[in-house]
Amino acid sequence: MSDLKEILNSYQPACVALQETHLKPENSFRLHGYTVFRKDHPANRASGGVALLISNNIPSSLLTLNTPFQAIAAQIFTHKLITVCSLYLPPNTHIDQTNLNNLMLQLPEPFVILGDLNGHSQIWGSDDTNSRGRQIEKLLHDHNLCLLNTHEITHFHTPTRTFHSIDLAICSPSLLPFFSLQTDPDLHNSDHFPIILIDNRHSHLHTVFSRFKYDWTKFTSTACITTTMVCDNPIDTAVHQITETLIAAAEDSIPKTKNNFRRQRKVWWNSDCREAYKNQ
Repeated sequence: MSDLKEILNSYQPACVALQETHLKPENSFRLHGYTVFRKDHPANRASGGVALLISNNIPSSLLTLNTPFQAIAAQIFTHKLITVCSLYLPPNTHIDQTNLNNLMLQLPEPFVILGDLNGHSQIWGSDDTNSRGRQIEKLLHDHNLCLLNTHEITHFHTPTRTFHSIDLAICSPSLLPFFSLQTDPDLHNSDHFPIILIDNRHSHLHTVFSRFKYDWTKFTSTACITTTMVCDNPIDTAVHQITETLIAAAEDSIPKTKNNFRRQRKVWWNSDCREAYKNQ
């Protein structure tokens, strides 16, 4: 719980989608400043489960879903009304494509699906594609949906100490121009890296590193990653130390500049509009 609170304090998100909550119905789960919608494992055991945490500053309404999946959805009003769905598809479990299709039809558009889907596909950065990945590919194609992932690593498999991309953000086409995705580099005592969706319509100017004015020699001499740092520490500690080292080196050797977020493209603007604007 402390790690989740740390994430909330760091990002102050409008909405959080959780999977594998491992809660039973009798377990209390409350967070200051957030409304909690949850669906626990149907077998009433502490495994699986999904939840949505929605800021009390955001109007929201829980949706009723008729699905066998561990899924929960709500409509929230930020820039406009958006449906957010948290979905967990366990590994090594048969997933019926018809049930996936039916779930899509129950989500009012535009919607965003955030989930641990346990599918591998080269489309989102996996080395190969498994049957679950092909199911998700078909879902995207059949329902004209968009994938916000761009090959980010989202999962650390502890037994094999390997990294994978199995947590996906899927959205309606109308939302694609407005959202960008990044991952938090800290596991926060989990085996999944938090996925952060940024709505560029609400983003403010902030300072970023200038890639044109770096002192590369100074950076390489300062960013000292040691073997001890990587091999002799737990993964969370190693990731934290490496991240802090790289950030400190960047702060010392790369000047900052203000970042202007991209202007949103007006999809309705065509040659007739351009000509009328010139002639006014």
